[in-house]
Amino acid sequence: MTSTRQAVGAYGERCAVRYLINAGLVIVARNWRRQGGEIDIIARDGETLVFCEVKTRRDTRYGSPEEAVTGAKAARIRRLAAHWLAENPDQGRRDVRFDLVAVLVGTRGAAEVRHLPAVF
Repeated sequence: MTSTRQAVGAYGERCAVRYLINAGLVIVARNWRRQGGEIDIIARDGETLVFCEVKTRRDTRYGSPEEAVTGAKAARIRRLAAHWLAENPDQGRRDVRFDLVAVLVGTRGAAEVRHLPAVF
C-alpha cells in the first residue's frame, strides 16, 4: 500500500471515529489485528457491541466506498469478531452489530461520512 493510500485510509478512520463519538458511540478498540485481518473500529452503542468497517475513497471513479465491502470481506470481519469476542468474554453478553462507515474525501472541504448500521 502506498503512503498516500495509507494516509487517506488513516484520515478516513479518524473521520469515522469522530463521527461515531459525536453520534454517541463509545470506542472500545481501533485497528484490532489478528492473523487473517483487522477490525477497524469496535464500539459500544448502548448495550450493543458494534464492529465497524471503514472504507475511504478520494472519489467514486472505482465505485463508492460502500461497494468495496464484498461478501468475502464481510465474512472475514465476522470471523475476526468471533475471535475478539472469545478473547473478551466479558463483552460477549451484548447484542452484536456489523456497521459500515463510508468516507468520501474530496479535494476541498470536509469529508462526507455515511454511517450504515447493520449492513452485513
